Amino acid sequence: MKHKSWAFPYSIWMVIFIAVPLLLVAYYAFTDEERRFTIDNISRVGEFTPVLMRSLWLAAIATVICLLLAYPLSYMISRMLGSRRRTLLMLTILPMWMNFLLRTYAWMTLLENNGVINRVLGWVGLGPFQMINTQGAVVLGMVYNYLPFMILPLYSIMTKIDATTIEAARDLGANSLGVFGRILLPLSMPGIKTGITMVFVPAVSTFIISRMLGGGGNLLIGDLIDLQFLGNAYNPNLGSAISLVLMIFILLFMSIFNQFGDEEEMEGSLL
Repeated sequence: MKHKSWAFPYSIWMVIFIAVPLLLVAYYAFTDEERRFTIDNISRVGEFTPVLMRSLWLAAIATVICLLLAYPLSYMISRMLGSRRRTLLMLTILPMWMNFLLRTYAWMTLLENNGVINRVLGWVGLGPFQMINTQGAVVLGMVYNYLPFMILPLYSIMTKIDATTIEAARDLGANSLGVFGRILLPLSMPGIKTGITMVFVPAVSTFIISRMLGGGGNLLIGDLIDLQFLGNAYNPNLGSAISLVLMIFILLFMSIFNQFGDEEEMEGSLL
């Protein structure tokens, strides 16, 4: 009974801040301005398929880059001892202490046509290059802002991998590729799944990064939703429908990915 009483406040929190908002999104998605039931809002979402696909594509690219950067870095940190490990962890978390908007503004200063990077390149006779208001700038902003969310779960799972397990694999004749494929990758799969979830979900729905670094020509689904609620084209019903469809896409992606990850873990355990 005591455990149930402890869970009661969390249940209330989930109902108020998760279940009720989701029900409101679904309600607005299937009603019109007169509060009558309609599926027109859901039907109109198809008009924005290019924006949705662009959002999914750029978020996927940013997630893959974060994984490729974070995996070796997380492994390196997890193998360190003492103050070196704590220092690198602090440097990883340090950008998260700064306001998200300020971090993105900093990249605008670096990437703009008269920014720091183009000025440095100009000193050696290169440029200026068009770096701001491009899809590459959007991906860069995503990677920079969400990389810690990939590093931390990978690091937390890699610290649990006993070094003697790796040493035993090498003693049995496994090379570096064999150790990675048969030991590290299967054991770190829970961290990979968590990291991908924590990076992909906010990346696919972001609007600050795309607005500030991508310009008007790189509209993402988050920008589109924001315009429906806060822009001149005020239409909360359509915005709710787009949000609902995006949520379904993310849930489908994560369910497929989790099934794939479970199969990989099973195969790794059998090996």
